Amino acid sequence: MEPTATTEAGADTAQRNGAPEDSERFDVHRPADGSVIRSVAVDSPERVAEIVARVRAAQPEWEALGSEGRYLWLGRLRDWMFDNLDPLADIMQAETGKVRADAEIEAPFICDAINFWGERGAGYLADETPSSHSPLFKVKRLRITYRPYPVVGVISPWNFPLILAFDDAIPALTAGAAVVIKPSEVTPLVAMEVVRGWKEIGAPDVLDVVNGTAETGGALIDNVDYLQFTGSERTGKIVMKRAADTLTPVSLELGGKDPMIVLRDANLDRAVNAAAYGGLANTGQICMAIERVYVEEPIYDEFVTKLADRVRDLRQGPDDDSYRQDLGAMTFPPQLDVVSDHVEEAREKGARILTGGRRKDGPGDFYEPTVIADADHTMKVMVDETFGPVLGVMKVRDADEAVRMANDTRYGLSASVMSRDTKRAEEIARRLEVGATNIDDVLTNYFLQNLPMGGWKKSGVGVRHGAHGIKRFCRTEAIVSPRFPQGKRDPLWFPYRKRNRRLIGGVFRFFTARGLRNRLGLK
Repeated sequence: MEPTATTEAGADTAQRNGAPEDSERFDVHRPADGSVIRSVAVDSPERVAEIVARVRAAQPEWEALGSEGRYLWLGRLRDWMFDNLDPLADIMQAETGKVRADAEIEAPFICDAINFWGERGAGYLADETPSSHSPLFKVKRLRITYRPYPVVGVISPWNFPLILAFDDAIPALTAGAAVVIKPSEVTPLVAMEVVRGWKEIGAPDVLDVVNGTAETGGALIDNVDYLQFTGSERTGKIVMKRAADTLTPVSLELGGKDPMIVLRDANLDRAVNAAAYGGLANTGQICMAIERVYVEEPIYDEFVTKLADRVRDLRQGPDDDSYRQDLGAMTFPPQLDVVSDHVEEAREKGARILTGGRRKDGPGDFYEPTVIADADHTMKVMVDETFGPVLGVMKVRDADEAVRMANDTRYGLSASVMSRDTKRAEEIARRLEVGATNIDDVLTNYFLQNLPMGGWKKSGVGVRHGAHGIKRFCRTEAIVSPRFPQGKRDPLWFPYRKRNRRLIGGVFRFFTARGLRNRLGLK
């Protein structure tokens, strides 16, 4: 499971890319045992500016390749990733503490994204030709074009270091932008390795990575033309304020406190398995993870008993490539303190800890998968983002109370409704204040690239995926051109004459007056 010496050296070469030999460095640790994997050079603000300027210079030629030419290079990156699935998973396991099953899903997801955007991107960005809203302007041909921002910056988090970097980088590159990624300093290695792969296949110099902490991220915001940030609500606000200084547009995918509603007619075994997987996959470190469950009273006791039994059977520990474990370590050590605080507060306030509820003894950053019954909204575990392997469960009288509780949050990323009655579940979904809802399922919406993925409330600004997910990386240009040969000047132009103005005013009233519009069938 160790990254090879060759892989490490190659990744460091890609990251440094001309950085001074005496650059400040930071260590990347293994969450599974706390040991140091290697150190990485920090990119200074000056170095960030140089890298952005370099890819900016290459961007016009990249845009000029057209969609097919860009897809050719992205397809070669896809093939390189498929040829290196095991090394990429090895690096990711080392720096994140993921189990193999979770580590192996990220690279294929990005390969699928490359295909999706390569096949659909050109259609999403094709010129639009709207018709005029008024007969007065039928003599004009209207066109809307989409042109990429020259350089897109991506600041990505540590929980999915490949998906949450390249799920934004790929559509931006497809649109014709250059991209610079700033991965989390906790997990920079796998993003560095993919950028090394981009250089290895000889692709145009429009993709690079910079490393460091807040200073490096701030420098990236200062120099790019568009910024995508994925991370916490607190840091998202800082990013937005920094971007305001340069009027740099941003999209933000922030925190979540995703609810699951379990109705009394649900397939109980499916609901239990869905809650366990949706809440604890990737050790609960998913923005869209199920963190709170609302169960109707008639099935509550049976549900929490079965859920505790299911979670109690999960395997946790350091993993290799033999799928020995279901849950791995927590990637970011300070998050352990948040998880512990939420569980202990719930315990003190009278909730029942049915299984788990403590940090595991021994090396590594492991917290036991935990089920908390009889939770309520006086407890942090039901209102604040836990981002760990913890499920809080609350009894509700009926679906109406479940909806009220689900909406009683500052977050609004996604949700799940478990019921055999799909029509009723969809009606309930329309009452939830979230960007996406899964019916009788969990997490699936993120894998459907043609659907928009974005949060309401404090969960973010803008969306990934679908037409909006690529158009955000573009600027629109409206082009108005004549349909017929033009004279020396238009009646509206100088010099002003009373006769012309009255004639134009009469024509305008003719086409805009309410009575005439009704007679002509115009709305």
